[in-house]
Amino acid sequence: MTSPIQPFRSTHFACSSAATRCSAFFTTFDKYVRGCRLKLCSPMILLVLLIGCAVGPNYRRPKINVPPQFRGVEGAAQQASIADLPWWEVFKDPQLISLIQMALANNYDLRVAVTRIEQSRQLQAQARAEYFPFLDYGVRAGHGKNEFGGIIPNGNGGKEQGSFIGVATAAWEADIWGRIRRSNESARAQYLATEEARRGVMLSLVGDVAQAYFELLGLDLQLEISRQTTDSFSQTLNLFNQRLAGGVASKLDTSRAEAAQATAAATIPELERLIALKENQISVLVGNNPNPIMHAAKLLDQAIPPDIPVGLPSALLERRPDILAVEQQVRSANAQVGVATANFFPRIGLTALYGHASAPLSQLSSGQTLVWSVAGNMTGPLFHGGALIAQKRQAVAFWEETRLQYQQTALLAFQDVSNALISREKYESIRTEQARSVQAYRESVKVSLQRYLAGKASYFEVLEAQQQLFPAENALATTELNRRIIIVQLYKALGGGWNLKDPDWSGPKP
Repeated sequence: MTSPIQPFRSTHFACSSAATRCSAFFTTFDKYVRGCRLKLCSPMILLVLLIGCAVGPNYRRPKINVPPQFRGVEGAAQQASIADLPWWEVFKDPQLISLIQMALANNYDLRVAVTRIEQSRQLQAQARAEYFPFLDYGVRAGHGKNEFGGIIPNGNGGKEQGSFIGVATAAWEADIWGRIRRSNESARAQYLATEEARRGVMLSLVGDVAQAYFELLGLDLQLEISRQTTDSFSQTLNLFNQRLAGGVASKLDTSRAEAAQATAAATIPELERLIALKENQISVLVGNNPNPIMHAAKLLDQAIPPDIPVGLPSALLERRPDILAVEQQVRSANAQVGVATANFFPRIGLTALYGHASAPLSQLSSGQTLVWSVAGNMTGPLFHGGALIAQKRQAVAFWEETRLQYQQTALLAFQDVSNALISREKYESIRTEQARSVQAYRESVKVSLQRYLAGKASYFEVLEAQQQLFPAENALATTELNRRIIIVQLYKALGGGWNLKDPDWSGPKP
């Protein structure tokens, strides 16, 4: 089994290369220092401390096996894509546009994503603060007898006396090996990942509201079919009852017709239940309490574009928010490898102290209590029981995990687009055949009823024709719904609205 450190052999070369460059620079600089006075060289020393060398690997996007075009696309691939369009030019129903705008303004999942961005922004600010000196202060006043430690090393002869110390301290770390820079690189990548995640939530929210809206219209269409079918069975039942009263039909005719009518009628409250649940779902998506959704549109009135360009697969890597978010995670993990590498090197910094200290307290104003110091310091690891090596290997393994997640996310994105394209093509063919089937069943109902009235067919022939028409009409309604939902899914799969600025996501201006 390959060790997780193996994929990062190039990392060691990169680190070694950076360390070699740093070593060569310091060697040259040392020769220069020996030939000049320290006072003249001090600015140069500070410059070296400021510039430093960033150890660890520089980020490179993981390789993706990008197909030349999406499966399901006929002909040559095109640059243009439906993802270039803003969402309101894809979903043009005024009521749907209004619902999406409400969702983008009020949805709680989106508001949670915004708070995550703020958290990441502040974490980035914390990382950036390490570039600057840390300034602190401390004040201590007390009263005691024979006090040891602190500012009085040998007691005070049994006398009680007061003491005071007030100092300001400063500490600054020179980022010679790039630990702070890599830490900032990681924090910034995490921040950008949350930004992309928020854009992903917005795109998903647009798609979820559009899909739920079309599903609501689809349920309306099925409810209309159920009511029409129930009316048709009711008319047949009335006809059979009339013929039974005239002694032409039997009780069996009316019983079968009544059962068929009741079966169709039972679907009405079930569809009404589903409609209410779908309205509740949309209400929550737009940030409201469960309520009816006022709508007058019909599913079949929602036009479907005849031609939908999808663009090049390579563009998907720059458009899908989930891919971009995972890539930033890879960038962050890559920078953390640099942080773990820098932990092997010494930390060099400056500390300063300034203030006043007095014991006894009465000498505070004597002018002899000034305390100050300036010092350079260097700390580095000698033996940590393998902890630093383990931290480095953990960082490399985490980088490997994020790299694989990135490649898997891209692979699934190509699958999403291909699935949507193939489904769209097949739904068109399915709809054509189902429309023929419905038309044939409607003709069958008409002819069988005429034959029954003419005494040339039995009641069973009429009921059978009506019973076959009902599911055929429902199947056609489902396909009509799927033809519209697949456009929503394709728009999401392609990373729709990728070029919209944040303020533009709110939709068209009135």
